[in-house]
Amino acid sequence: MNRLAHAPADHPPVKPARIGVLIANLGTPDAYDYWSMRRYLNEFLSDRRVIDLPRWKWQPILQGIILSVRPQKSGANYKSIWNHEKNESPLMTITKAQTAALAAALPEVMVDFCMRYGNPSTESKVRAMVEAGCEKIVFFPLYPHYAGATSATANDAFFAALAKEKRQPAVRTVAEYFDHPAYIAALADSVRRAYAGLDHVPDVLVTSYHGMPQRYLMEGDPYHCQCMKTTRLLREALGWEKGAIDVSFQSVFGREEWLRPYTVQHVAALAKAGKKRIAVMAPAFSADCIETLEEIQGEIAEAFHHAGGESFTYIPCLNDEPDHISALAQIIRQNLGGWL
Repeated sequence: MNRLAHAPADHPPVKPARIGVLIANLGTPDAYDYWSMRRYLNEFLSDRRVIDLPRWKWQPILQGIILSVRPQKSGANYKSIWNHEKNESPLMTITKAQTAALAAALPEVMVDFCMRYGNPSTESKVRAMVEAGCEKIVFFPLYPHYAGATSATANDAFFAALAKEKRQPAVRTVAEYFDHPAYIAALADSVRRAYAGLDHVPDVLVTSYHGMPQRYLMEGDPYHCQCMKTTRLLREALGWEKGAIDVSFQSVFGREEWLRPYTVQHVAALAKAGKKRIAVMAPAFSADCIETLEEIQGEIAEAFHHAGGESFTYIPCLNDEPDHISALAQIIRQNLGGWL
């Protein structure tokens, strides 16, 4: 039935009602040149959820020192992993593939993606969904574990975008899914696949999570506890004994004490302790990115080999693997309850 059947002739057009699913990831620079990197890093490091120092103290350091030096180094790191064929970062390539796969799995809804930092922005995608007729939107930050610097800031950007809409849609935000059975099963299957392709069994599996200041844990952020539970559930799903999987934290920034042990130091300690063959995976990342493709397979692998390690195996993120897409689709359908 035409929704405007009883409206006066001069009524503005109204699109048929739709439901939108907007997935969100951290973000990516548009390119790896100095100015593209500087714009991206400025947006990222100016977020008070990421760096919570007073602006009067932090901004002079950021603008005067960090953004003068870091764009070159970060740009070189991005260049080493860049998808030159499509002229985009691997995170962008993978997120597009995830979006397409989820759209195929959820034909009843409009599925799109946004980035918290960089493009496409959250605001632009909320605007596009509203213009397309979405009167209900499920917003899904693709972070299995809650952290103020990831899940919360993604939601902040989403609600800020909604604040600019004349006609706000009804919305739901998807909570963290660190212990969802389908997510744990997908992680376990990725380990089995990786181990099946090796001619040896690694001495230990290291689950490396993105780090955060220790202070955040003491202030009530549940991230650390959720990471520990994911690793425990993964070990149980694999049927392994205690001690078969380690937990560590990477990407330390600044002088403040962060969650320990630090991955780069931990893998070196394992090598020195006689654990010459290890595997490393990053369960907190829904898609491979600079922290996994460059940091883990570069700096962290180098630290392991330098300390006497012999075999370093990186197990890729779940990316657009079918079991991962199935898990995400399950979570989305649960959050669509009563709307479809």
